[in-house]
Parts: sequence; C-alpha cells; structure tokens
Amino acid sequence: MIVGVPREIKQDEYRVALIPVGAEELTQAGHRVLVERGAGLGSGIPDELYAQNGAEIVDSAQQIFAEAELVIKVKEPLGAEWPLLRAGQMLFTYFHFAADEALTRRVLETGVTALAYETLRGPHGDLPCLTPMSEVAGRMSIQEGAKYLERPQEGRGILLGGVPGVAPAHIVILGGGVVGKNAARIAAGFQADVAILDINVDRLRYLEDIMPANVNTLFSDRHNIREQLALADLVIGAVLIPGALAPRLVTADDLKIMKPGAVIIDVAIDQGGCTETSRPTTHSEPTYIIDGIVHYCVTNMPGAVGRTSTYALCNVTFPYALSLAERGLTGACAADPGLAAAVNMHAGRVRNRAVAETFGMPFEEFSPTAR
Repeated sequence: MIVGVPREIKQDEYRVALIPVGAEELTQAGHRVLVERGAGLGSGIPDELYAQNGAEIVDSAQQIFAEAELVIKVKEPLGAEWPLLRAGQMLFTYFHFAADEALTRRVLETGVTALAYETLRGPHGDLPCLTPMSEVAGRMSIQEGAKYLERPQEGRGILLGGVPGVAPAHIVILGGGVVGKNAARIAAGFQADVAILDINVDRLRYLEDIMPANVNTLFSDRHNIREQLALADLVIGAVLIPGALAPRLVTADDLKIMKPGAVIIDVAIDQGGCTETSRPTTHSEPTYIIDGIVHYCVTNMPGAVGRTSTYALCNVTFPYALSLAERGLTGACAADPGLAAAVNMHAGRVRNRAVAETFGMPFEEFSPTAR
C-alpha cells in the first residue's frame, strides 16, 4: 500500500503523523511511504532522517493525496485540502466533525473513508488515540493558565501556589477524565487549591484516592458549578462526549459572577467548547476577553509542544496505521472492532451516530463484514 504523510497546514501546528521508525517498519513490510518535504521539521525531524529510513520525500501535498491509498495526518483537513481528497482513499487523523458542519459535509461529499483518532476504541472501551494528546493538553492547561493569570496578560495577577501568608489560586476543573486528571496533578504540584467536578461518582472516588490533599472532588451539578465559578481564579474546561459536541456547562451569564481577570482554558474547544462564550483561537492569538474574563480556546494546544506531542501520538496511532496498510480497511476493522469505531464516514455515508445526530444527517452503521 502507498502511505502518505502530508505537512500539516493548520496555523501553529508543529506535529507530524509519522516518525522515522514508523517509515522504517512500513517500508520493511513492503509498503511505500511518501512524506512531504518539511513535514517533520516542526517536531525536530529532518527530511534526511525519513529518507534514511525508507521514505520517499516529495515536494507537494497534491502528490501525496493523488497517490496515497492511506493518508495519515494529525489535524482535520482544511479547506485547501478538501479538493484533494478522493473516493476510496483512507484518511486517518483527528476530525472532531461534530464541531464543524462545513467540514463534515465537504468531507462526506468527497467519498473518502474518514477514520477519526478521537472515536477509535481500545480493548477496554478507552480512547487510546485521544489519551496522549489529552494528557498533553491537561498538563499544558495549567502552565498556560499560570501565564495568562499574570497581570501583563490581563489576568488577575495571581501566583498559582501563593506564598506564605498569601492564599494560592483556586483552580476549578470541569471534568475528571484524562484531561482533568492531568490538569489536577500539575495544579496540585504548583500547590494551588484545586476542585475537580464530574458527574461520575465512581470516577470521583478514584480521583479522591489518587490525588493529594489540595485536590477536592465535587459532583458536577448546576449549583456546584456556579458556586465554584464564583471562587475560581482559573477554570479548566475538560469535558468530553466522544464524537459529539461538548456540553455547555458555563453560560454567558455565569461570567458575571466570576472574578475580573479570571481565566478560562477551554480544552473542550475541539468539540465546540464547554463555555457558551468560547470560540476557537490560535497559538498566535490565543486569548480574548469577555466581561473581564480571559478566554484561552486554542484548538490544537499540543501542537505547541510538537516534539513531545508527535512522539506521544505516534506511539499509539502507528500500530493502527500499520494494520490498515497490511490488511486494508475491512480486514483491519474486522480484526479490531475498536478500529471500526474510528470509521466516521465511508462510501459517502456518515457512520458515527453522534455526528449524524448533531447535524440531522442519515446514519448508517459501518460493518467491515457487510457485502
């Protein structure tokens, strides 16, 4: 099979979807690997290293999309890439369709098979391709929050851990999943006062057991959320419904009860955001202010630490890419039902129920054994 790796064109995106050891394994298994020139530079991987490991360096994304049967990326295809997609081709990347109707409809029109990292299921029902980037984003959320709480960034001028005689920052984390857990660990290490909210009581019990004493757990209901927002210096939006829009837990009116200069880091922005006033931002222009509240809503947070993120991502995505190359779509999905859950579109039909319901589109379940 011909496997293609284009350079990411999303603003401030420095990750790449394949590392040199992956190119070596694919080519040794008899596949061709096409890598666009410069694709790995943002992650510190020169073209020469790919070439030394069997990849062919090509000069344009057009060539990759024209020749490759399997294209692996990091971020969703942007408008300039939509005309390059073609029916029967497999595209394996993050899509987050539910947050973008235009992307959903245009990709569907191409007939490409869209395999989404974010809905792929592991053997225990987990989300293995989402987990490493959620770990990165969770940890980054605290360091970004610390920066934007500084007064020159129009924050409250709060040091997360305080100092003797001065109270630490109060950090509210909405969601106790992978993002929330990692955010809480880092925040606790800064000696901040942390509250983490979730609707899953068993998850709260688990977090209570593993977290240090400066992390408290609360059931996520409307009263507790509003009470915590009023106390918060920093809010981390960390909720996720796989494949669907994130629930809106913070309304525009809620901003009025928050402290002026408080910061919201909405990690859920890839799925539409969990704050009513959230809108996508970039690393170049990461924040904006509404009602005195600093909003940070960067849609590709891990892209800023491309080296770490690329290797963390490829560690988990490569085995699936190799399986697709070796067995083809139906063979790989028949062997691994979790990979079949990644199929959001196939043969011009939406195959993910949450995406279909979000936009009122027909849904047809994907079956690798169907004839």
